[in-house]
Amino acid sequence: MYRSAMKKLKAWKAKVNRKPLIIRGARQVGKTWLMKEFGANEYENVVYINFDNNERMSNLFEGSLEVERLVTGLELYSGHKIDPQDTLLIFDEIQEVPKALTSLKYFHENAPQYNIICAGSLLGIALHHGTSFPVGKVEFLDMYPMSFLEFIHAMGKDQHAALLEKGDFEMANTFNQDFIDLLKQYYFIGGMPEVVHDFSRNRDFNMAREIQKHILDAYEQDFSKHAPNNVVPSIRMLWNSIPAQLAKENKKFIYGLIKEGARAKEYEIAMLWLTDCGLVHKIQRVVTPSLPLKAYEDLKAFKLYLLDVGLLSCMTGLRQVVLLEGNNLFREFKGALTEQYVLQQLKTLDGIDTYYWSAERGTSEVDFVIDNGTYITPLEVKAAENLQSKSMKVYRDKYKPNMSIRTSMADYRRDDWLLNLPLWAVETIR
Repeated sequence: MYRSAMKKLKAWKAKVNRKPLIIRGARQVGKTWLMKEFGANEYENVVYINFDNNERMSNLFEGSLEVERLVTGLELYSGHKIDPQDTLLIFDEIQEVPKALTSLKYFHENAPQYNIICAGSLLGIALHHGTSFPVGKVEFLDMYPMSFLEFIHAMGKDQHAALLEKGDFEMANTFNQDFIDLLKQYYFIGGMPEVVHDFSRNRDFNMAREIQKHILDAYEQDFSKHAPNNVVPSIRMLWNSIPAQLAKENKKFIYGLIKEGARAKEYEIAMLWLTDCGLVHKIQRVVTPSLPLKAYEDLKAFKLYLLDVGLLSCMTGLRQVVLLEGNNLFREFKGALTEQYVLQQLKTLDGIDTYYWSAERGTSEVDFVIDNGTYITPLEVKAAENLQSKSMKVYRDKYKPNMSIRTSMADYRRDDWLLNLPLWAVETIR
């Protein structure tokens, strides 16, 4: 399958001052497949080590971290000679052996000729347990579920994807209905690679749902396996409350929806756990949309989104028949799926920080404000055809942004101050 991250891996390989690369992301977003596929296409040999429940590797890295010794041990374990010129070393689930993470420092400093790529699903959680991290000695690549553009490729619609990649909106508008039909499928299927791969072959919505349920079950098992026992109930309750949080008219996170009388302090660790392992995205409110947005965060107000729109539609019990009911799908659950979808696409774009803005008394709210380091752009998400927005007008009158963006079911159109971007083209926002 087409994954845009492959281009980033090729660029990493071509670097002169390359450092070991760590791919971060939730379980089952395709990290292992990407590393192996990259190795198979770009190197003569691949040595793949999975550190999960691997006693031999744990023992190897418990000893001296001298590079020559480690390489000898890896050769003995894998049965392959490791030539730094044509061999890719893959360390999977590296957080399970903290000393392996530390060793990356010595590989970078003393043996930078080795090509090393690592992945860790629970890396953020491991770091909170005091794992020594090689700061400044590694590079990072964040990986998410498949974006809508990647989904279009997976459905065999490469020419449709090319229209968006080229920004040919005149032609794309002509095939508007094709993009809408694909988007409806994406709302239901989402971007988890296993689900997309099966659907691309069988076009079976029921099987897609079954796979999504298995993925959600696996996440629930992770809660019990990796989180402290006293925190597991809080994680489960918080996780299961997210669909209800997003189905509200005002999607600001409210602890009282988890259970009556719930307080922030009870769920701090649970929130941290879910964000660290990439299962939720926490989007903070900003008081004033000024650069840099991070300096104007309201730490008490935020929205929580899941990692994938397909998993959200599974958790909310979205019925397959809704896909046939015109554009009602985009308004389901008060537009929750649409807002989730938009945020999910924004997260795949490098160099964009995403927040939301609301007036002090909550009378106006802009769904997202995005910061690309140079200027701030308000982004309004409209699930329905009704394009009137009092909140955007309030924001514009007060802060006078150079450009405002509205994403909706309407066709692409650019005016002096407003860019109307079809929902199916959110990834072209750059």
